[in-house]
Amino acid sequence: MTNQTSKRTTTYKMQNTGKKAQRLPYWLRRPLSTSQTFNEVERILSSLHLETICNNANCPNRGECWSRGTATVLILGKVCTRNCKFCSVATGRPKRPDPNEPGRLAELTKRLKLKYLVITSVNRDDLPDGGAGHFSNCIKEVRRLCPDLRFEILTPDFRNCQAQAIEKLREVLPFVFAHNVETVPSLYRIARAGGEYERSLNLLKMAKENYNNIQTKSSIMLGLGEANAEVEQVLKDLREVGCDRITIGQYLKPSKESLEVVEYIQPEKFDWWEQRAHELGFSWVISSPFARSSYFAERK
Repeated sequence: MTNQTSKRTTTYKMQNTGKKAQRLPYWLRRPLSTSQTFNEVERILSSLHLETICNNANCPNRGECWSRGTATVLILGKVCTRNCKFCSVATGRPKRPDPNEPGRLAELTKRLKLKYLVITSVNRDDLPDGGAGHFSNCIKEVRRLCPDLRFEILTPDFRNCQAQAIEKLREVLPFVFAHNVETVPSLYRIARAGGEYERSLNLLKMAKENYNNIQTKSSIMLGLGEANAEVEQVLKDLREVGCDRITIGQYLKPSKESLEVVEYIQPEKFDWWEQRAHELGFSWVISSPFARSSYFAERK
């Protein structure tokens, strides 16, 4: 562990030891939608036995997005092989990939009349290709039923199989290729067990170098105790590997077992980061307290 990481770990523990959860500021309060569209999306997802990251990660935008008729589908099950402390997705031993899932996903797309679909997954370190082949099968089947649909894939880091995964996904281009660095390197030990910052950067670099004319995308959470200089360096590192798009949002504790929020960032600071990201060369930026990796992903 580097001195910086050790210091950051100690600081985080000091900030959170015996500390009561902070009261949620007014700008982060929003009711869960009960609109007709929301209820219809929920009904269709349930009837097709499909998972969403919206539910499994307790996303605060679920009401807003579902009311717009959009959702981020979670494939390869709802059990992750890792145990990241910022996340509420269950961890354990996942089931084998469901060969019927691509067909159900295609049916969802047809019923919701989607024009843009975001597909993500849990980490599947148990699979030789990290689940890349299943991503590919899902895209093929959806595209067969809805040939004009545009795709964004939000992938895990494909530990130990990045080259293989990149090659398998090549056959289902085009798509926006997204992979989240999530936080600053010094907080990986605390927040992202099993992840490596350099590995994530390398995956984004490989995608940019191997796929012609695609957009790459990443996301970072604020409020875990990171310093401004660290956030700035992450943005520079992402641009160095050719990352085109970035979302910057507030970390919100999704479960009792998850990390505590160290700081609620003021909305004005997110506006500042949006401007800074554009200055650094990002072509597409969403920076706000509620921003998440697939928030308004359909915007060109």
